[in-house]
Amino acid sequence: MAAGAAVHAASLHGVEPVSVTVEVSVSSGLPGLDVVGMPDSAVLEARSRVRCAMRSSGFELPREHVTINLQPSEIKKTGTSLDLPMAVAILIATRQLDPKIVEGRLFVGELGLDGSVCPVRGEVAYASLSERLGLELVMSEESSLISPMCDGALGMRSLSQLKGGVEGLSPIRESHILSQGEGSRPADFADIVDQDLAKRAMTIAAAGRHGVLMVGPPGSGKTMLARCLPTILPPLAPEEASEAMVIHSVAGQPIDRIARGERPFRAPHHSISSAGLVGGGRPVLPGEVSLAHEGVLFLDEIPEFGRSVLQALRQPLEDHVVRITRVDGTYSFPCHFQLVAASNPCPCGYLGDPSHECSCTPAQIHAYQTRIGGPLMDRIDLVVDVPRPESSKVIGGSPGDSSDDLREMVVSAIEFRGWREGRSKLPSGRPRPPAADLEPRARRAFESLARGLSLGGRAIVRVTRVARTIADLAEHEKITEEDVVEALGYRPRTKG
Repeated sequence: MAAGAAVHAASLHGVEPVSVTVEVSVSSGLPGLDVVGMPDSAVLEARSRVRCAMRSSGFELPREHVTINLQPSEIKKTGTSLDLPMAVAILIATRQLDPKIVEGRLFVGELGLDGSVCPVRGEVAYASLSERLGLELVMSEESSLISPMCDGALGMRSLSQLKGGVEGLSPIRESHILSQGEGSRPADFADIVDQDLAKRAMTIAAAGRHGVLMVGPPGSGKTMLARCLPTILPPLAPEEASEAMVIHSVAGQPIDRIARGERPFRAPHHSISSAGLVGGGRPVLPGEVSLAHEGVLFLDEIPEFGRSVLQALRQPLEDHVVRITRVDGTYSFPCHFQLVAASNPCPCGYLGDPSHECSCTPAQIHAYQTRIGGPLMDRIDLVVDVPRPESSKVIGGSPGDSSDDLREMVVSAIEFRGWREGRSKLPSGRPRPPAADLEPRARRAFESLARGLSLGGRAIVRVTRVARTIADLAEHEKITEEDVVEALGYRPRTKG
């Protein structure tokens, strides 16, 4: 008669954890181990890891035929998270472990050949699944997981620990991980001198979550300005932090800073592929746009990125989600990020720089400046020139506004916007469009300037959106003429 067992486990489908039941049947026949239920190559390789781990941990290898079924069978199973539950199910089916140890528990972990239990990708996602299912999570005690969801999960060092039941396993606490990554001094706007206009643009971008493009010569401080932007954004809300931690955990990235409420900052190199930027590969993993979820995506030297790579950003910027379709299903990755880009004004970088002569031809300059493409520029609300700072001011180190000062302005603007939208909603419950907030004088000035500058419909909407954010920073319930004039100064250099 065949003996069997079933263990709660999980696998990843993109960033979504999928509940899996590991069923084991041991029957007479030639000794062997079969795995069914759409396993990938990593899951199939678990057969060798499970055998060696069981032997190294002092358990007996079954001299019968073992069949492992991974339910539901129509979903592709990937990764190494099923190693531990497969071994536990075999040991229960062969009566080497008490079946009670799996009651109300979800097992996740990779097995080493010596029987050690190793961490796996996506542990935050597994923690959220166990919480949702009402199961106690059992995983590696070396997990780098930082999440209130895992507080109290049981940690295993080796498969042999199960000989004494789960009583010998120690709970994992998040407190022993929280100190990781601390001690490094964060970037601060106070370290940037003689760039008041650029700081103002970054403050507006932070308050309204606008896309921003900085144009300036090498050494003007564009990269440092971008790295300082997360320091003036409000801390991550608990829901935002949970989503961001799941994505980073699935991608195998550190999550300690996110757990402390810091917003992600991603700065991929211009040689990145489309799959690296928006996601893909085998197994399907989130790309840089998803790793920047609820944070900042910085594209330095944006004209150097491939045209197809840049155009792949259009849909994520519009929908805030990446959808990748494969034979085994559709994968969805959230990507609500803030785009910040930097560019030289020309190939040599010195166009308009009074201290250096530009060596580029007009044709080279035009070709370089049009590499970004109109569709992507339509998603960038602010363009700001970042000139080279004066040497005397850099040497003197005269400080400007700090990140704390600018963050206070941003938070106040966000709170004011919430108050304003709450009292000015339409009867349908939707907020009024920004154009409805223009003062009569501001409207007349805007109409005159729009005609003189030949602004198209998209440009008018973009300028109005920026003007509304500027008004919120000044706590103006109506958009004033001064707000409109300042917003026009940040308009993109392209027509329309």
